[in-house]
Amino acid sequence: MKRRKFFQNGALLASLPLAGSFSWASSRQPQQRAFNLKYAPHFGMFKNNTGDDFEDQLQFMFDQGFRALEDNGMKSRSLKDQERIANKMSALGMDMGVFVAHKIYWDKPNLASGDPEFRKEFLSGIKESVEVAKRVNAKWMTVVPGHVDLKLEMGYQTANVVESLRKACDILEPHGLVMVLEPLNWWANHAGQFLTKIPQAFEICRAVDSPSCKILFDIYHQQITEGNIIPNIDKAWDEIGYFQVGDNPGRKEPTTGEINYLNVFRHIHGKGFGGIVGMEHGNSKSGKDGEIAVIDAYKAVDNF
Repeated sequence: MKRRKFFQNGALLASLPLAGSFSWASSRQPQQRAFNLKYAPHFGMFKNNTGDDFEDQLQFMFDQGFRALEDNGMKSRSLKDQERIANKMSALGMDMGVFVAHKIYWDKPNLASGDPEFRKEFLSGIKESVEVAKRVNAKWMTVVPGHVDLKLEMGYQTANVVESLRKACDILEPHGLVMVLEPLNWWANHAGQFLTKIPQAFEICRAVDSPSCKILFDIYHQQITEGNIIPNIDKAWDEIGYFQVGDNPGRKEPTTGEINYLNVFRHIHGKGFGGIVGMEHGNSKSGKDGEIAVIDAYKAVDNF
């Protein structure tokens, strides 16, 4: 497998002009600058202020200072919608965040088992995702190894996962694409998943040894699983390619739970992170006011 030097961080945030006025009425004035970090909302997060149209939602996100989009379901969208989203984002200068690269197994072992049919299915999904990534100008895609195999020692499971990921990197490397491995918590959302902790993900990435295999550090999941957020960020830094956020408890916007996101965001910004921070959480309040509260929350924790 060809190995290349990996450049973890993306380009610096660009200074972009604000777009023109919207067709909808809003008392909310567009933010005058981008946020310090490249936070990525998802479709539907601001639909009460924008309606359902993809382009209107993207325009609103941009005018509020967001410079990226995250869309887990991008792969299942029509070619027409993928192209329309990509064209609008290109016009605005927004970056595409992760989409889910393959079928995730929540209740049975797939990659951990070493089963050749599961591996074949996984690699087929990776190949399909290359075409989607090209179409929507994406670099990152989420990979979740699946459920633990209760019939195998963890060392054997890890070796099986590493082998599948190496084969996936053979597919991704020639295109400069990166799969990001997401550890998930057992206690609130995803009991039984193989990949749960940042040190475990770090070990796997080092074993795979490819610029196309990095860590998706979801701060919400890791607060539940192991805490120790900032020290783990520092220890795993060279293998972290992407962040996602949500406060705990509740998995809503920052400032609604126990995580000090002002300190966490200040820390990763200070380390020079130029990549994407996916807003993989719900809104704590409903309606237009709840959506504005999300924007205000990000202003509060990006105040450095």
